[in-house]
Amino acid sequence: MTKSARTPRPLIGWREWIALPELGIIQVKVKVDTGARSSAIHASNMEFFTRKGARWVRFEVHPKQKDTLTTAHAAAPLLDQRTVRDSGGRSERRIVIRTQMRFLDQEWPIELTLTDRDTMGFRMLLGREAIRGRFVVDPARSYLGGRPPTKKSASKRKT
Repeated sequence: MTKSARTPRPLIGWREWIALPELGIIQVKVKVDTGARSSAIHASNMEFFTRKGARWVRFEVHPKQKDTLTTAHAAAPLLDQRTVRDSGGRSERRIVIRTQMRFLDQEWPIELTLTDRDTMGFRMLLGREAIRGRFVVDPARSYLGGRPPTKKSASKRKT
């Protein structure tokens, strides 16, 4: 197949809204970061446990920035623990899980590291491994996949 015969990949912006349905997260704003290899989500109160002989981790996610009241309680099988270097060059040992990501009417598995992103501008960082071969990123654009309805606009809708 020639390059010109390939199906063009959808264009996405440097920030988007995605869902992590297996974790009970309907929407979370992500920073698309092609400079980061892995994806990371803000997680707290992490606790290991065993389910059917496999190691799992349960944790909490506050999917909305600056909102500690909205909480998703999640659990996932432990995939790995890896040392990850952050943008400041500091190394951190992180828990890694695999979960489904939903965006633009597509769903696929991604690896996700759990870390404290409380002081960061985004609760989730979407790294290049999660989007490789699926999208083209336009760093000058945002929310090309759409924005979630606001409470005001949602209440105006008639169904």
